[in-house]
Amino acid sequence: MVHSRDTDTVEYLNQRVESFDPDEWVMQHQHQPGWPQPRILPTRAAAELHNPYAGVPYAWQLSETVDEFLARLPPATTDQTLETPWIFICNPYIPRVPKSESLNQTSKGNEDEGPEQEGSRFDVVIEGGMERLELLGTFLRGVSSFGKPPSATEREKNKERAQATRDILQLAHVAKVRAGKWMLFCDVLEVNEVWDIVAKATASNELGIAAKVAPRAEQDDRRKERLICVYTQDFLDKVDIGRVVKRLKQLGLTDSKTRRIYYKPDVFTYLGIAGGNPWGLKASIYNSAEEFPSSQDVAMTL
Repeated sequence: MVHSRDTDTVEYLNQRVESFDPDEWVMQHQHQPGWPQPRILPTRAAAELHNPYAGVPYAWQLSETVDEFLARLPPATTDQTLETPWIFICNPYIPRVPKSESLNQTSKGNEDEGPEQEGSRFDVVIEGGMERLELLGTFLRGVSSFGKPPSATEREKNKERAQATRDILQLAHVAKVRAGKWMLFCDVLEVNEVWDIVAKATASNELGIAAKVAPRAEQDDRRKERLICVYTQDFLDKVDIGRVVKRLKQLGLTDSKTRRIYYKPDVFTYLGIAGGNPWGLKASIYNSAEEFPSSQDVAMTL
Protein backbone atom coordinates (compact mmCIF):
# COMPACT_ATOMS: atom_id res chain seq x y z
CA MET A 1 0.00 0.00 0.00
CA VAL A 2 1.30 3.45 -0.93
CA HIS A 3 0.81 6.01 1.86
CA SER A 4 -0.25 9.59 1.15
CA ARG A 5 3.16 10.82 2.27
CA ASP A 6 4.80 8.61 -0.36
CA THR A 7 2.33 9.90 -2.95
CA ASP A 8 3.24 13.47 -2.05
CA THR A 9 6.92 12.61 -2.38
CA VAL A 10 6.36 11.07 -5.81
CA GLU A 11 4.52 14.18 -6.94
CA TYR A 12 7.30 16.38 -5.58
CA LEU A 13 10.00 14.41 -7.38
CA ASN A 14 7.98 14.44 -10.59
CA GLN A 15 7.54 18.21 -10.32
CA ARG A 16 11.28 18.67 -9.82
CA VAL A 17 12.27 16.67 -12.87
CA GLU A 18 9.47 18.10 -15.00
CA SER A 19 10.60 21.62 -14.14
CA PHE A 20 13.94 21.02 -15.87
CA ASP A 21 13.70 22.84 -19.21
CA PRO A 22 16.82 22.46 -21.41
CA ASP A 23 15.96 25.47 -23.57
CA GLU A 24 15.32 27.65 -20.53
CA TRP A 25 18.57 26.48 -18.94
CA VAL A 26 20.60 27.65 -21.92
CA MET A 27 18.75 30.97 -22.09
CA GLN A 28 19.38 31.65 -18.40
CA HIS A 29 23.08 30.84 -18.59
CA GLN A 30 24.19 32.19 -21.94
CA HIS A 31 24.64 35.76 -20.70
CA GLN A 32 26.07 35.05 -17.28
CA PRO A 33 29.23 37.02 -16.33
CA GLY A 34 32.45 35.37 -17.35
CA TRP A 35 30.88 33.23 -20.03
CA PRO A 36 33.23 33.05 -23.03
CA GLN A 37 31.72 34.74 -26.06
CA PRO A 38 31.51 32.77 -29.32
CA ARG A 39 34.66 33.04 -31.38
CA ILE A 40 34.32 34.67 -34.78
CA LEU A 41 36.26 32.69 -37.33
CA PRO A 42 37.64 34.54 -40.34
CA THR A 43 35.84 34.00 -43.62
CA ARG A 44 37.68 31.53 -45.82
CA ALA A 45 37.30 30.44 -49.40
CA ALA A 46 35.18 27.33 -49.69
CA ALA A 47 37.99 25.45 -51.41
CA GLU A 48 40.46 26.03 -48.57
CA LEU A 49 41.29 23.05 -46.39
CA HIS A 50 40.91 23.12 -42.61
CA ASN A 51 42.62 21.32 -39.75
CA PRO A 52 41.49 22.07 -36.18
CA TYR A 53 44.35 19.81 -35.03
CA ALA A 54 47.04 21.80 -36.84
CA GLY A 55 50.31 21.50 -34.94
CA VAL A 56 49.10 18.61 -32.74
CA PRO A 57 51.84 15.94 -33.02
CA TYR A 58 49.50 12.94 -32.79
CA ALA A 59 47.22 14.19 -35.57
CA TRP A 60 47.34 14.30 -39.36
CA GLN A 61 48.83 17.51 -40.72
CA LEU A 62 47.91 19.05 -44.05
CA SER A 63 51.62 19.28 -44.85
CA GLU A 64 51.86 15.47 -45.09
CA THR A 65 50.05 12.89 -47.16
CA VAL A 66 47.70 10.48 -45.44
CA ASP A 67 50.11 7.65 -46.22
CA GLU A 68 52.93 9.58 -44.53
CA PHE A 69 50.70 10.14 -41.50
CA LEU A 70 49.83 6.43 -41.33
CA ALA A 71 53.51 5.50 -41.56
CA ARG A 72 54.42 8.04 -38.87
CA LEU A 73 51.80 6.85 -36.37
CA PRO A 74 50.82 3.21 -36.96
CA PRO A 75 48.38 2.37 -34.13
CA ALA A 76 49.60 -1.21 -33.71
CA THR A 77 53.05 -0.08 -32.58
CA THR A 78 52.63 3.56 -31.50
CA ASP A 79 52.73 3.70 -27.71
CA GLN A 80 50.01 5.53 -25.81
CA THR A 81 51.59 8.29 -23.70
CA LEU A 82 50.59 11.63 -22.24
CA GLU A 83 51.93 13.18 -25.44
CA THR A 84 50.07 10.68 -27.65
CA PRO A 85 46.72 9.86 -26.01
CA TRP A 86 45.08 9.12 -29.37
CA ILE A 87 45.90 9.13 -33.07
CA PHE A 88 43.60 11.67 -34.73
CA ILE A 89 42.55 12.80 -38.19
CA CYS A 90 40.13 15.59 -39.13
CA ASN A 91 38.05 15.95 -42.27
CA PRO A 92 39.79 18.87 -44.03
CA TYR A 93 36.62 19.91 -45.85
CA ILE A 94 34.63 20.76 -42.70
CA PRO A 95 35.73 23.80 -40.66
CA ARG A 96 35.62 23.45 -36.87
CA VAL A 97 37.05 25.39 -33.93
CA PRO A 98 40.82 24.87 -33.44
CA LYS A 99 41.58 22.39 -30.68
CA SER A 100 43.60 24.98 -28.74
CA GLU A 101 40.52 27.24 -28.57
CA SER A 102 37.95 24.54 -27.82
CA LEU A 103 36.07 24.71 -24.54
CA ASN A 104 36.13 20.92 -24.18
CA GLN A 105 39.83 21.18 -23.32
CA THR A 106 38.65 21.75 -19.74
CA SER A 107 37.15 18.24 -19.59
CA LYS A 108 40.03 16.16 -18.27
CA GLY A 109 40.49 12.96 -20.22
CA ASN A 110 37.97 14.03 -22.86
CA GLU A 111 40.00 16.62 -24.74
CA ASP A 112 39.99 14.58 -27.94
CA GLU A 113 36.30 14.14 -28.65
CA GLY A 114 34.66 15.47 -31.82
CA PRO A 115 36.11 18.81 -33.00
CA GLU A 116 34.02 21.60 -31.53
CA GLN A 117 31.32 23.51 -33.36
CA GLU A 118 31.52 27.30 -33.52
CA GLY A 119 29.35 28.89 -30.82
CA SER A 120 29.38 25.87 -28.52
CA ARG A 121 28.29 26.52 -24.92
CA PHE A 122 30.18 23.60 -23.46
CA ASP A 123 30.23 24.76 -19.83
CA VAL A 124 26.46 25.28 -19.84
CA VAL A 125 25.96 21.73 -21.09
CA ILE A 126 28.19 20.25 -18.40
CA GLU A 127 26.56 22.24 -15.60
CA GLY A 128 23.02 21.63 -16.81
CA GLY A 129 23.67 18.00 -17.65
CA MET A 130 25.11 17.26 -14.22
CA GLU A 131 22.13 18.94 -12.56
CA ARG A 132 19.77 16.81 -14.64
CA LEU A 133 21.65 13.66 -13.65
CA GLU A 134 21.48 14.71 -10.01
CA LEU A 135 17.71 15.09 -10.33
CA LEU A 136 17.53 11.66 -11.93
CA GLY A 137 19.62 10.11 -9.17
CA THR A 138 17.42 11.67 -6.49
CA PHE A 139 14.31 10.35 -8.20
CA LEU A 140 15.72 6.83 -8.59
CA ARG A 141 16.70 6.66 -4.94
CA GLY A 142 13.38 8.06 -3.77
CA VAL A 143 11.06 5.95 -5.91
CA SER A 144 12.64 2.75 -4.60
CA SER A 145 11.35 3.47 -1.10
CA PHE A 146 7.71 4.11 -1.98
CA GLY A 147 6.46 0.58 -1.35
CA LYS A 148 5.25 0.01 -4.89
CA PRO A 149 5.54 -3.42 -6.55
CA PRO A 150 8.97 -3.93 -8.17
CA SER A 151 7.48 -3.95 -11.68
CA ALA A 152 5.74 -0.61 -11.11
CA THR A 153 8.88 0.86 -9.58
CA GLU A 154 10.96 -0.21 -12.56
CA ARG A 155 8.45 1.33 -14.96
CA GLU A 156 8.69 4.62 -13.08
CA LYS A 157 12.48 4.46 -13.20
CA ASN A 158 12.62 3.68 -16.91
CA LYS A 159 10.17 6.46 -17.70
CA GLU A 160 12.34 8.95 -15.85
CA ARG A 161 15.55 7.60 -17.42
CA ALA A 162 14.04 8.13 -20.87
CA GLN A 163 13.00 11.68 -20.01
CA ALA A 164 16.42 12.49 -18.56
CA THR A 165 18.07 11.23 -21.74
CA ARG A 166 15.81 13.42 -23.88
CA ASP A 167 16.50 16.45 -21.68
CA ILE A 168 20.28 15.98 -21.84
CA LEU A 169 20.27 15.52 -25.60
CA GLN A 170 18.04 18.56 -26.09
CA LEU A 171 20.25 20.65 -23.81
CA ALA A 172 23.37 19.60 -25.71
CA HIS A 173 21.78 20.27 -29.08
CA VAL A 174 20.53 23.73 -28.14
CA ALA A 175 23.97 24.59 -26.75
CA LYS A 176 25.74 23.26 -29.87
CA VAL A 177 27.54 20.33 -28.28
CA ARG A 178 26.26 18.10 -31.05
CA ALA A 179 29.05 15.78 -32.14
CA GLY A 180 28.84 12.03 -31.66
CA LYS A 181 30.65 8.93 -32.84
CA TRP A 182 30.27 5.47 -34.25
CA MET A 183 32.49 3.18 -32.15
CA LEU A 184 34.33 0.35 -33.85
CA PHE A 185 36.34 -2.27 -31.99
CA CYS A 186 38.89 -4.20 -34.00
CA ASP A 187 41.48 -6.86 -33.33
CA VAL A 188 45.00 -5.63 -32.59
CA LEU A 189 46.31 -7.61 -35.54
CA GLU A 190 43.90 -5.76 -37.85
CA VAL A 191 44.05 -2.27 -36.37
CA ASN A 192 46.55 -0.84 -38.86
CA GLU A 193 44.52 -2.10 -41.81
CA VAL A 194 41.19 -0.88 -40.44
CA TRP A 195 42.62 2.49 -39.43
CA ASP A 196 44.14 2.89 -42.90
CA ILE A 197 40.64 2.57 -44.40
CA VAL A 198 39.01 4.91 -41.88
CA ALA A 199 41.72 7.57 -42.09
CA LYS A 200 41.71 7.72 -45.88
CA ALA A 201 37.91 7.82 -46.02
CA THR A 202 37.85 10.64 -43.46
CA ALA A 203 40.46 12.68 -45.31
CA SER A 204 38.54 12.29 -48.58
CA ASN A 205 35.24 13.48 -47.04
CA GLU A 206 33.55 10.06 -47.26
CA LEU A 207 32.77 9.72 -43.54
CA GLY A 208 32.30 12.32 -40.80
CA ILE A 209 34.09 15.30 -39.30
CA ALA A 210 36.97 13.34 -37.74
CA ALA A 211 38.20 9.95 -36.56
CA LYS A 212 40.59 8.64 -33.93
CA VAL A 213 42.16 5.34 -32.90
CA ALA A 214 43.63 4.20 -29.60
CA PRO A 215 47.43 3.70 -29.65
CA ARG A 216 49.12 0.73 -27.99
CA ALA A 217 48.52 0.83 -24.24
CA GLU A 218 51.40 0.52 -21.79
CA GLN A 219 50.07 -2.85 -20.63
CA ASP A 220 49.46 -4.11 -24.15
CA ASP A 221 47.13 -7.10 -24.30
CA ARG A 222 46.96 -8.63 -27.77
CA ARG A 223 43.62 -10.17 -26.86
CA LYS A 224 42.09 -6.76 -26.23
CA GLU A 225 40.40 -4.92 -29.09
CA ARG A 226 41.30 -1.38 -30.11
CA LEU A 227 38.74 1.40 -30.26
CA ILE A 228 38.23 3.51 -33.38
CA CYS A 229 35.77 6.42 -33.24
CA VAL A 230 34.22 7.92 -36.36
CA TYR A 231 32.71 11.31 -35.54
CA THR A 232 29.69 12.99 -37.09
CA GLN A 233 28.71 16.60 -36.52
CA ASP A 234 25.15 16.22 -35.20
CA PHE A 235 23.76 13.34 -33.13
CA LEU A 236 20.21 14.24 -34.21
CA ASP A 237 21.02 14.23 -37.93
CA LYS A 238 19.96 10.65 -38.62
CA VAL A 239 20.39 11.10 -42.36
CA ASP A 240 24.09 11.94 -41.98
CA ILE A 241 24.60 9.33 -39.25
CA GLY A 242 22.97 6.73 -41.48
CA ARG A 243 25.06 7.81 -44.45
CA VAL A 244 28.26 7.34 -42.44
CA VAL A 245 27.35 3.88 -41.14
CA LYS A 246 26.26 2.86 -44.63
CA ARG A 247 29.69 3.86 -45.92
CA LEU A 248 31.35 1.92 -43.08
CA LYS A 249 29.39 -1.14 -44.19
CA GLN A 250 30.43 -0.59 -47.80
CA LEU A 251 34.05 -0.43 -46.64
CA GLY A 252 33.60 -3.79 -44.92
CA LEU A 253 34.10 -2.43 -41.40
CA THR A 254 30.73 -3.38 -39.94
CA ASP A 255 27.45 -5.09 -40.74
CA SER A 256 24.03 -5.37 -39.16
CA LYS A 257 24.49 -8.81 -37.61
CA THR A 258 27.91 -10.17 -36.74
CA ARG A 259 29.73 -6.84 -36.29
CA ARG A 260 27.13 -4.45 -34.92
CA ILE A 261 28.48 -1.09 -33.78
CA TYR A 262 26.98 1.64 -31.61
CA TYR A 263 26.67 5.41 -31.78
CA LYS A 264 27.32 7.57 -28.72
CA PRO A 265 26.83 11.36 -28.46
CA ASP A 266 29.85 13.19 -27.08
CA VAL A 267 27.74 14.77 -24.35
CA PHE A 268 27.36 11.29 -22.82
CA THR A 269 31.15 10.97 -22.71
CA TYR A 270 31.56 14.39 -21.10
CA LEU A 271 28.96 13.56 -18.43
CA GLY A 272 30.33 10.11 -17.64
CA ILE A 273 27.40 8.18 -19.12
CA ALA A 274 29.23 4.96 -19.96
CA GLY A 275 28.31 1.30 -19.66
CA GLY A 276 27.32 0.42 -16.09
CA ASN A 277 26.73 4.07 -15.13
CA PRO A 278 25.03 4.71 -11.75
CA TRP A 279 21.84 6.06 -13.36
CA GLY A 280 21.16 2.97 -15.44
CA LEU A 281 21.16 4.98 -18.68
CA LYS A 282 21.96 3.46 -22.04
CA ALA A 283 25.42 4.57 -23.15
CA SER A 284 24.49 4.78 -26.85
CA ILE A 285 21.51 6.05 -28.83
CA TYR A 286 21.80 4.17 -32.16
CA ASN A 287 23.21 0.93 -33.52
CA SER A 288 24.20 -0.20 -36.99
CA ALA A 289 21.27 -2.63 -37.29
CA GLU A 290 18.77 0.24 -37.28
CA GLU A 291 17.15 1.66 -40.38
CA PHE A 292 18.19 5.26 -41.04
CA PRO A 293 16.39 7.66 -43.38
CA SER A 294 18.13 8.76 -46.56
CA SER A 295 18.19 12.29 -47.91
CA GLN A 296 15.71 11.13 -50.55
CA ASP A 297 13.34 9.88 -47.84
CA VAL A 298 13.46 13.26 -46.13
CA ALA A 299 12.95 15.13 -49.41
CA MET A 300 9.83 13.07 -50.15
CA THR A 301 8.24 14.12 -46.85
CA LEU A 302 8.70 17.84 -47.52
